[in-house]
Amino acid sequence: MVENTLRMVDSNVAFTAVHASRGKVIRAEPVAALYEQRPGRVWHVGSFPRLEDQMCGFTSDFDRKTAGFSPDRVDALVWAFTDLLVEPMSNEGIYELYRQRAAKAAAEKAERERKPTSPPQPGSMEWFKMMKNRQAAQSTE
Repeated sequence: MVENTLRMVDSNVAFTAVHASRGKVIRAEPVAALYEQRPGRVWHVGSFPRLEDQMCGFTSDFDRKTAGFSPDRVDALVWAFTDLLVEPMSNEGIYELYRQRAAKAAAEKAERERKPTSPPQPGSMEWFKMMKNRQAAQSTE
């Protein structure tokens, strides 16, 4: 039902159906650990009073029958964090490769900017290449 509703609004929206194989409290433990890590690891941008109320009331002995509700917002947050931060991505290697290439390119650019380039010495291979490029540029003008 959720997927069909989303597809009616936008057929290109990303959707992954999930099925719980463990209880909410067990699923929430790794996400709770992210909140407990160094300051700034997880934070909320904006105000989410209903979610935050559910988070404060969601303890290991939470009983939804006694509480009269199921912590749906906390559960959605746990599913999202699990998908984004807890479980490894299937193709995370490509992101690491791109990160390394970007770092290498930035380091090479910084090195070029730091080191003044001198003109090639006459007779060197670089000099002949520069002359050839100049001639080609002049012939196209």
